[in-house]
Amino acid sequence: MRGKLRTFRTLLVAGISVPALLLATPSPGIAAEADRGGRQPELPSYVYGGAWPTSHVQGVTVDRKRGFVYWSFTQRLVKTDLDGKVVGTVEGLTGHLGDIDVDDRDGRVYGSLEYKAAESFYIAVFDARAIDRAGMNAERDGVMTAVHLDEVAKDFTADMDGDGVFDGDTADTLDHRYGCSGIDGVSFGPEFGERGGKQTLKVAYGVYSHTGRSDNDHQVILGYDTSTWGRYARPLNQDAPHHSGPEHHDGKFFVHTGNTTYGVQNLQYDPYTRNWIMAVYKGRKEGFPNYSFFTVDGSAEPVRGGIEGQPAPETGNLLTLREAGLRDDATGIRGWEFHGSYGFDALGDGRYYVAEGRAVEKDGVLEQEGEIRLHRWTGKTPGPFAPLG
Repeated sequence: MRGKLRTFRTLLVAGISVPALLLATPSPGIAAEADRGGRQPELPSYVYGGAWPTSHVQGVTVDRKRGFVYWSFTQRLVKTDLDGKVVGTVEGLTGHLGDIDVDDRDGRVYGSLEYKAAESFYIAVFDARAIDRAGMNAERDGVMTAVHLDEVAKDFTADMDGDGVFDGDTADTLDHRYGCSGIDGVSFGPEFGERGGKQTLKVAYGVYSHTGRSDNDHQVILGYDTSTWGRYARPLNQDAPHHSGPEHHDGKFFVHTGNTTYGVQNLQYDPYTRNWIMAVYKGRKEGFPNYSFFTVDGSAEPVRGGIEGQPAPETGNLLTLREAGLRDDATGIRGWEFHGSYGFDALGDGRYYVAEGRAVEKDGVLEQEGEIRLHRWTGKTPGPFAPLG
């Protein structure tokens, strides 16, 4: 399960379009990142992300233009080159840094960041070009800002059982609208139903595993146009978390998959298949296939319809699972069996990096290591990928 840190100290994090300071001329050495004669570097079949005294690897994203890999290790962001050499780290995080994705347009890295005890949920934006040494501090070194997502906080704190008390960070309650446990999966991509066009950030809910309720059987995805986020981005003081962020999202979408354990761990748009890929921890509800991997048909426009299982009738924008992979006859749900919940990155050409992680002990200290391996799309069942190299 993902590391659930309940420390109240709000972690700074993020670096969305930081103030002018971070948008200034890149520091020496940074300009060289893009100086490759317009050619993208060759991609290795394997990259080792190191071992760190943190919780397990939560997500990875590869900046192909500049030749870097970014790793989310829950309490720190790690930047390596394609050989696995550590270029820099951002540390001091006390919240839960989850899935990450790079904005290819400017190289910034966006990640989900939770502070459940503070009832605060952010997209952390890292000025990745400025990450050039190990041990950079999330609060003091000016490489991150954060944008608060009010919609997530509202659903997380919703008093669904009507007793006038919010029961907090626990699955053993009927509170939390849609079973919202926060956020995790993030990815840039086009609007649902469109082949291209403007890229927006999609943010997927975490969802508590609760087998005794029926209103938590959807994956929930919010859409945001980040081009206006410069007005909201703020450094995040861990002792006094801000709530600067957009009042409204740019779309809320639902995918009926059956309940999963902590929702979408990794979300990724795949230009090669035009699918939106969702890697999850398997659910435990009887009556559902409880697949570990789902693909949303990105070519299908959202359909307005009823959101199943809600205590009061509710309609929303429903997404369509792709007509491929395994099919559960009882529910009609389509999915796959594949490991991708530690990190998954679609490279856009039918190749994918899939992350794996494990605990290792070094000199009596328990650490978590991460690695990525190159795969290719096969479309076969039960898992649609095969390793390369």
